Amino acid sequence: MANAAFELKDKSVYVAGHRGMVGSAIARRLAQEDVEIITAGRRDLDLCNQAAVFDWFARVRPQVVFMAAAKVGGIVANNTLRAEFIYENIAIAANVIQAAHLNGVQKLMFLGSSCIYPKLAPQPLREDSMLTGPLEPTNEPYAIAKIAGIKMAEAYRSQFGCDFISVMPTNLYGPGDNYHPELSHVVAALIRRFHEAKLSSAKTVAVWGTGTPRREFLYVDDMADACVHLMKTYSGVEPINIGTGEDVAISEFARAVADIVGYRGEFSFDISRPDGTPRKRLDVSRLAWLGWRATTSLHDGLRLAYEAFLIEQGARPET
Repeated sequence: MANAAFELKDKSVYVAGHRGMVGSAIARRLAQEDVEIITAGRRDLDLCNQAAVFDWFARVRPQVVFMAAAKVGGIVANNTLRAEFIYENIAIAANVIQAAHLNGVQKLMFLGSSCIYPKLAPQPLREDSMLTGPLEPTNEPYAIAKIAGIKMAEAYRSQFGCDFISVMPTNLYGPGDNYHPELSHVVAALIRRFHEAKLSSAKTVAVWGTGTPRREFLYVDDMADACVHLMKTYSGVEPINIGTGEDVAISEFARAVADIVGYRGEFSFDISRPDGTPRKRLDVSRLAWLGWRATTSLHDGLRLAYEAFLIEQGARPET
């Protein structure tokens, strides 16, 4: 595992996907650095369009790239939009990584996902468990696209000497999340569901699945801080997990969200909905060795996430 200093100061830094939850968090974190932040919205640059991407990189020539752009969603979105998830994410990775190589990008970080690990891999999930077993079927297309991006970064490092690195964030939540009632991730889905139940005085709320799967959650601004830290300090072929190293049962997590939102009713489990992988907890020992640990507790992170949700919904956060 390589520990190598990289100077971000005075660099032009392209954040791909800056309007998403992950990309916007990285942009917020980079605002604390002495860098030129470069962004391009979807109207200006379609990352699935190879010619457009190649032309943009040739004109703008960013020196550093954070590859946070992706088509993302929760378990239903992944399982329903399977073709879109594999096509768009492979196209984005292939176009940006090749363009970065052709235009002399000094350093690139590809953001993968913890779903790249086998469904029944030993816990906690180590980086070297990738490709050691079958994937979780419900998000296999997305996982394969992310594995392709990781392997592309690895191949360009091997063949061309590109300083391209990969990271694997755990389940993320926070400002800028997608609160779609069917297609969102579990944190945003529960925040919205409990908030609406509170407003309507509903006596019960349905939580998808059995409540038994265990998941790890990381506040998105912590993730962004870890990404900037690794961009400055890490250069190696091995991907790096980003997380807390701690997990919680979905049933316990749902109660924590309900408490933060202020919902006092009951909740039931809709076992007709899929559970997904039984457990996902990351081994973050490599990240700790590189000098970074999460600082936002789950309680504080959920409070901040709910405040952000209220603002995005046009409501005033409760005090």
